Amino acid sequence: MALSKEQEKHTEHLDDISHNAQFQAEVDSHALSLRGRKLTLTLAFVTGTGFTLFGYDQGVMSALLSANQFDIVFPQTRDPTLQSFLVAIYEIGCLVGALSTLFIGDRLGRRRVIVIGCIIMIIGAILQTASYGYAQMIVARIVTGLGNGMNTSTVPAYHAECSPADRRGSLIMIEGSLITLGIMISCWIDFAFFWISGSSAQWRVPIALQIVFALIVLGIIPALPESPRWLMKADRPAEAMAVVSALADKPLSDPDVQRTFNGIREAVAMESSKEAQMSFSEIFTGGRSQNFRRVTLGVVIQCFQQITGINLITYYATLLFERLGISDVNSRILAACNGTEYFLASLIAISLIDKIGRRKLMLFGATGQCLTMVLLAILGSIDNSASQIVSAVLLFVFNSFFAVGWLGMTWLYPAEITGLRVRGAANALSTASNWTFNFLVVMITGPSFNNISWGTYIVFASLNALIIPIVYFFFPETAGRSLEDMDVVFALAYLEKVSPVGVSLRKDVPLAGSKEAEEILGITSSTPRNETDEKRNSPLPPPSSEEGGNRDNLQV
Repeated sequence: MALSKEQEKHTEHLDDISHNAQFQAEVDSHALSLRGRKLTLTLAFVTGTGFTLFGYDQGVMSALLSANQFDIVFPQTRDPTLQSFLVAIYEIGCLVGALSTLFIGDRLGRRRVIVIGCIIMIIGAILQTASYGYAQMIVARIVTGLGNGMNTSTVPAYHAECSPADRRGSLIMIEGSLITLGIMISCWIDFAFFWISGSSAQWRVPIALQIVFALIVLGIIPALPESPRWLMKADRPAEAMAVVSALADKPLSDPDVQRTFNGIREAVAMESSKEAQMSFSEIFTGGRSQNFRRVTLGVVIQCFQQITGINLITYYATLLFERLGISDVNSRILAACNGTEYFLASLIAISLIDKIGRRKLMLFGATGQCLTMVLLAILGSIDNSASQIVSAVLLFVFNSFFAVGWLGMTWLYPAEITGLRVRGAANALSTASNWTFNFLVVMITGPSFNNISWGTYIVFASLNALIIPIVYFFFPETAGRSLEDMDVVFALAYLEKVSPVGVSLRKDVPLAGSKEAEEILGITSSTPRNETDEKRNSPLPPPSSEEGGNRDNLQV
C-alpha cells in the first residue's frame, strides 16, 4: 500500500534516528525510572517544598517578635528600628545568596545549587535556634537568607525548564501557593507555641522546624533529573534527550519529543554561536535576543512584587492587628487566619494563570491592591472601633488581590521571559531585586508607622497605581508559549521594529523548532541547516515545517 507524503517523511525521519545506534544507546543509559506524570508531580513536590520552606521562614518571625520569651532574650527588638533590622537583615543574606548564583548557577547546575542552598539554610536555622543574643541572631538570619537566596533564584528556573508549556504557569503558581502554605503553617505553629510562655521553646522550636522542609528537599532531589536546557547548554545532549523523553513519557523517536529537543537545541546553538562562555556584558545587549530588555523586565517585576506592600502583612501581621486595638491572643488568631485565607486565595490563580494569561492577572492584582491601600489610609485617619474592624478585614482583602495577581507571578515570569544563555544570570539579578526591595520595605515599615502612621498606606497605594500602566505597556504575554518561543517573539519584534507586547499577543508567531522560527532567529542566515546539525553533533534531523506548525501540549 502506497504511503502518503507525510508518512514517507516520517518514515525517513525514523530511519535517520535508527541509524544512530550509538546516540540511542547513550540516551538509554541515562533513562529515568520516573517518567511522565509521576516525574512531573515529583518535580512539583520538591520545588514546592522548597517554596514552602521559603514561606515558612518568611512568616515565622511575625508572631515571635511580640512573644514574651523572645523579648526576654532580645530586648533590643523593643526599639522599632532594631526590630525592623532584625527582620530585614534576612533579606540581605537572601540578596547575597541570589547574586552568588551569577557565578555558580550555570557552573554547578540547578540541582546542585538547590542542594547547597538547603544545606546552608539548615546551618542557619540551627544557629538561629541556638541564639542567645541579638548579634548572634543577626548573623544566623544572614546565613539562613544566604541559602534561601540561592534557592529562590534557582528553583523557579529549574521548574520552568522542566515543565510543559501549556501547564508551566499553573505548576509554578502552585509554588506561589506553597509560599503562603508555609506562611500559614508558621502562623499556626507560632500560635500553638505562644502558650509555652515559661520556656524559650516558645520561639526556638518554631524556628527549628524549618529544617524539616529542607531535609525533605535534600532527600528527594537526587532522584530527579537535571534541567534538559542546562544539560544541553553543558554539552550533554543524550542526557537532555533522556529527560525530554521522560517528561513527555514518549520514546526517543516520537515527533513531539524530537520537536521539543530540536527547539531546545536550536536555542542553545544560537546562543553558543557567539562564544562558548557567557559574558556578563551580554545581559546589556539588544539585537534579536533583546537581552537587556528581557532581563530588565525580570528585575522590575520582582521589584514590583515588593513595593506593593505585601510584606507589611507577611512580617508584621500580628503587630498590625495589635495596632488596631486587638488583644494579644486575638491578634495571633487573626494573623493565623490571615495566613490561612492568604493560602486559600492563592489557589485561585492556579486555575486562571494559563487560561487568561499573565498580564490580566497582574493588572487585576495591582488595581485591587491600590484601592485597598487607599481604603486603609482613609480608615486609618478616622481611627474608631468601626474603622478598625473594617481595616482588619481589608488586610485579608489585600492578601487576596496579591495572591491572585502577584504572589507566584514574579517567580514564574522572569524564568519565562529571558533566553537560555542569560537565564541563570537573569534569575540571579531578578531575585536580587526582590530581596533588595524586600529589605527596603521591611526595614522602613516599623519607623514609617511610628512617624507617619496611616500615611504609610498612601505611599503603597501610589506605588501600586504606578505599576498598572507599566505592566500594560511594557510586559509581553508569555502564556501558552514554550521558553524557546519567547526567543522568537522578541526576535520578530526586533526585526519588525514593534513592541514585543503586541507580538506576544499575536497568533501567527512561528513555533520554536520550525524553519520559519530559525529564519527569524538568524540561525540559517549563514549556515545551511544540515551543516548546523553536524556542528551540533545531534543525531536527530530537524522537524519538518508541518510538524513545527502544530503546537504541542507536551512542548517543554
